[in-house]
Amino acid sequence: MAIAVEVPKLGNTVEECLIAKWRKRKGERVSSGDVVAEIETDKATFEVTAPVDGMVLETFFEEGALAPVFTNLFVLGEAGESADAFRPQGAAPPAAAAATDAVPTATPAAPKADGEAARVVPATPAGSFSPRARRFAGEHGFHPAAVTGSGPGGRVLEEDLRKLYHSTPRVSSLAKKQMQEGMEVGGEGSGTGGMVLSSDLVPPATRMPATRITGIREKIARRMRESLTNTAQYTLTTSANAGGLLLVRAKVKASKGVADININDLVTFCTIRALLEVPDLNAEFIDGKIYKHAEVHIGFACDTPRGLMVPVVRDAHKLTAGELSLKVKELTGQAVKGAISVDDLSGATFTVSNLGGLGIESFTPLLNPPQVAILGVNAIQLKPVRRDGRIEFIDAIGLSLTLDQQVIDGAPGARFLKVVREKIENVESLCTI
Repeated sequence: MAIAVEVPKLGNTVEECLIAKWRKRKGERVSSGDVVAEIETDKATFEVTAPVDGMVLETFFEEGALAPVFTNLFVLGEAGESADAFRPQGAAPPAAAAATDAVPTATPAAPKADGEAARVVPATPAGSFSPRARRFAGEHGFHPAAVTGSGPGGRVLEEDLRKLYHSTPRVSSLAKKQMQEGMEVGGEGSGTGGMVLSSDLVPPATRMPATRITGIREKIARRMRESLTNTAQYTLTTSANAGGLLLVRAKVKASKGVADININDLVTFCTIRALLEVPDLNAEFIDGKIYKHAEVHIGFACDTPRGLMVPVVRDAHKLTAGELSLKVKELTGQAVKGAISVDDLSGATFTVSNLGGLGIESFTPLLNPPQVAILGVNAIQLKPVRRDGRIEFIDAIGLSLTLDQQVIDGAPGARFLKVVREKIENVESLCTI
């Protein structure tokens, strides 16, 4: 008997998943537990397995498509059984032809008269174009590889192509001839109005092949653009005496049976304590309203083979420094392996991002909306300070606090940073080893 396997609900906030890869195709036999598909959220990749033995009768989405949760993803059964009854609404049957309004295969643009500028003509895309848009593309020999449509359902209109056409860089006649001989555009045109000149071309062998960002990387890029677009970000910087941090760290390394608490764990622990004293920054800004939180759910930026992730330690204010360190390491390991739960990647009320271990002296961390603040932790450096009329050198750790000025003005942000600095400089009294 044929059975359908749905797109699973992978977290409270997940509404759709990207079909990253089909490990099994239509017509292949599978055993219970075999991985049939890999799906992605904007946080991590997950495997969808076969619940029973059988044959893959049908798959309903192509790789790269977005599928809503609880929608039938594929059907298992035996040869001869039909999967039509399980087909999701809107999913095209396998024999469906390509859309009739797709742009036809591009033909090379007619050469211009000698000395006249030509236009770069990329490969033809497939998509939904209006009849007038198709006519414009044909008349101008203009078939861009990608174009965003402004019509209903993303339909590409003539005006969309016209704007893109007039904003596309021109190419000098000499550069055009060289491009026909195999030369490639190495970057933006350096001529008048962005015209591509022969000096802007490079041999194919000197240029690395281009790759299109997809999956998580694409979603990270989109979220970062949204962060800058929808917030009024500014950054405050200061430094704190790191002597106490280094002393505690040395005690940890010399002690047996003690959790391996590192500098980042200690700074995060101090930040949590500061948030309890200055709760205005432990907040979210959603639809014009500020939601302050009594609990501190701390997010921490984590570099993984699949890109930046931000695991979340929930109720971090209830943990000791050692417990916090163990939880951070546990979540980091899961994130690096790609096995972290979606729920462990959402719900942070404040984020810490540490690039100090890579020697970064100062940087501007980007907000993770709807959070209103994020703390960047920089490298420890030797710094001169004046004390009692004398110059002394101390180990100083840099701190970079980015805030949303829609919610937090400079003075409250500076006061919070002052509290963080005080906690760091008195870390020995905050945690016992």
